[in-house]
Amino acid sequence: MRRSLIWPIYAPSFLLAFSRGLLTPVLPLYAASFGIPYALIGLVLAAQGLGTLFGDVPAGIILNRLSYKRAMTLGVAMMASATLAMVWARGFLDLMIYGLIVGLGGALWNLSRHAYLTNATPSSGRGRAIAGYGGINRIGVFMGPAVGGTLATVFDLRAPFLVYAAIAGIALLFPIMFVSGNMTPLHKRQQHSNGDHVRSLWIVMKTQYRVLMTAGSGQLFAQMIRSGRRIIVPLYGADVLGLDPQAIGWIVSIAGAIDMSMFYPAGVVMDRFGRKFAYVPSFFIQSIGMALIPFSSGFMGLMLATSVIGFGNGLGSGTMMTLGADLAPKRRLGEFLGVWRLIGDTGQSGGPIVVGNVADILGLSSAAFVIAGIGLLAATTLWLLVPETLQPPGSQQLAGDGLPLAIEQKKHG
Repeated sequence: MRRSLIWPIYAPSFLLAFSRGLLTPVLPLYAASFGIPYALIGLVLAAQGLGTLFGDVPAGIILNRLSYKRAMTLGVAMMASATLAMVWARGFLDLMIYGLIVGLGGALWNLSRHAYLTNATPSSGRGRAIAGYGGINRIGVFMGPAVGGTLATVFDLRAPFLVYAAIAGIALLFPIMFVSGNMTPLHKRQQHSNGDHVRSLWIVMKTQYRVLMTAGSGQLFAQMIRSGRRIIVPLYGADVLGLDPQAIGWIVSIAGAIDMSMFYPAGVVMDRFGRKFAYVPSFFIQSIGMALIPFSSGFMGLMLATSVIGFGNGLGSGTMMTLGADLAPKRRLGEFLGVWRLIGDTGQSGGPIVVGNVADILGLSSAAFVIAGIGLLAATTLWLLVPETLQPPGSQQLAGDGLPLAIEQKKHG
């Protein structure tokens, strides 16, 4: 993949990741400022994931009809406008609606760039390419929380939302100006028609059900621990340890620094030794870090536990995207990746909801242990039930069910 094709994706990815990082230590506190219980705070944090979840499969179908440029532009525009609207939110319902819209836009943005990278990279180099994308996101997330926490402390909790919207507006310029309007999904170019998208989606579900049940279950649990930390760390720091937004922002940013430092090693491990050597240790280590949170007694303790989580998450940089790309049948790329992301986004939405409800009933410490257990389920499922998907250079591209692509196309094309 040429660098001239990569940077129009990497640059806005960095800007949007930085913007998302701005809100990491702030959004739970902003939601709490409306006087709502932990369960509803969890729903607010899950709203974006729920919107993405609802949008994943439709986005896969829409991607067949739009160029990458149009899909990316529409997605980023929705994210920017809905986040700006949060500045004037009047309560829980407003935050939920705007979060859902951000998620719907995120579904289009995430799926279009995932498909873009999948089409452009061979199996033997895909781990590094997608881990590099994951690294770009992690660099942005590393830089964002400290800035967001400082903005919230110096000004107020609404300031980071204004900055997010402004930066997302800049990110919007990259697909508009630098992504070719003629670039369309691979299978659309091959088929030269929109086709029967409902039938195509049904074929994906029918032929790939084994993959979606096994690898999909692993991804579901994996994304739950990843999203669960976003609510546990800020709320535990504020409500249990009494830390201010700036201190929480620094904790998240320090963990983000460790996280982002691992993206290149993660890519090398995936492409040289296999995907399992990255994602199994990743979620096992994250579980250990999550279980350490209830033993934190101050800033340093929470920073140590969060840093362990960051190390584990960094080792898993790009792993779930790479696994989905490896498994996807090329002729139905959009539909498969739409379902694949639907499963992962279900986990992302479920993590904060589980944390919020368990925290209301048993407390934040118990919620941390529950999420740690889910992380262990992720590592075990991916280790025992998912075959290695790395293909040696020059080998046949495998379809999602392990069949050579040419056979899959002949059966279902």
